[in-house]
Amino acid sequence: MKILYVDVSKCTGCRACEYACSFAHDGLFNPLNSRIHISEFLDDFVFVPAMCTQCEDAYCVKVCPTGALSKNEETGVVELDYNKCIGCKQCTIACPWGNIKLDVEAKRIIKCDYCGGGPECVKVCHASALQFVEVEDAVLDKQHRSAIYYKDIAQQGV
Repeated sequence: MKILYVDVSKCTGCRACEYACSFAHDGLFNPLNSRIHISEFLDDFVFVPAMCTQCEDAYCVKVCPTGALSKNEETGVVELDYNKCIGCKQCTIACPWGNIKLDVEAKRIIKCDYCGGGPECVKVCHASALQFVEVEDAVLDKQHRSAIYYKDIAQQGV
């Protein structure tokens, strides 16, 4: 199963991912309607991409009164059926990460759907801060980076 993997240390805050996402879904370059959002921390020059994490036991799915949100067990994606969605916005409140939102112009819920298996945000991320990888590869990379972090601390004698 593939996931969107974020390496915050590589994100330059260029926002190409936001533009690519909104264009892929709506045909417009409008970051407000992007399913990915870059939070800026300019004091530290850090940029943090955030998108639906496709939770295994998703609160948004649990609170949806019409069953419009469901987990695709094969792909791992929490899918939204617009034919069932009544726009109650319970999912936007339930998401602990704030990664489901309302398109105020179209008056509909929007969330990351991995673009059907080929996320556009990843395709335009020239810094490789975003990757679409097997979950096992993401875990191995994180373990490796944690080990490097602790090795550096040990070498500093802290």
